[in-house]
Amino acid sequence: MILQDCTMEEFTEYLKNTKTIVFPFGTIEEHGSHLPLSTDTLIIEEAVHLAEKERDFFLAPPIHYGVCTSTGKHPGTIRITAETLRRLTLDLVRDAYSKGLRNILLISGHGGSLHMEAIKEAAEIVADELDDIRIAVVSPYDTLYRELSSLCETKNDAHAGELETSMMLVISPSLVKGRAKEEYPQFPKPFIVSDKVKYWPGGVWGNPEKATSEKGWRAIKIITDKIIELIDRFGQVEGF
Repeated sequence: MILQDCTMEEFTEYLKNTKTIVFPFGTIEEHGSHLPLSTDTLIIEEAVHLAEKERDFFLAPPIHYGVCTSTGKHPGTIRITAETLRRLTLDLVRDAYSKGLRNILLISGHGGSLHMEAIKEAAEIVADELDDIRIAVVSPYDTLYRELSSLCETKNDAHAGELETSMMLVISPSLVKGRAKEEYPQFPKPFIVSDKVKYWPGGVWGNPEKATSEKGWRAIKIITDKIIELIDRFGQVEGF
């Protein structure tokens, strides 16, 4: 059930079938010179929509903004703080719970470490507050790293490269504006620098020229199957 499309009566009736809701998280973030700023959102939105056709759950509208550190100063990126994301997640989950939802899947198309930590921290808080809640936090790029990496010819593909470009070729090929060149950030680790654009001018981490729609279909299926697996597990696990 697409949450924003249903009436309150339909919500109440569908709640008899399922107490599961999925919140997709994305970003408005640079993805090189060839992919749209909404790439993270579009990819995870596609996967959860495909899963919704296979299983009963409420699918919430995506959260379009996230925590972006490495890309924060690149053109087009509009970011929020970890504190804002944490508070937003807390509010959404608490209110969903108050409406009778008990199984909460927070799934992010953006895998940034501070971004994911903010969502996980919110989940930890509500897991302690609410005895009968079941809550899971997932980024495909963490949970499915081996499976997704195996599709790539490029080693260390991570951002706006082979994998994400392949998926966007499937989801919305008209939004793929050619191919950016292969690139990797040159941050002077372990130092934290403010001007990250200086060390990563193109905003690509991988090789978009290796992208194909076939790889994209396979990647989207891997992510969709994982979502379905997690939805099924809500009925099997006595709490996290």
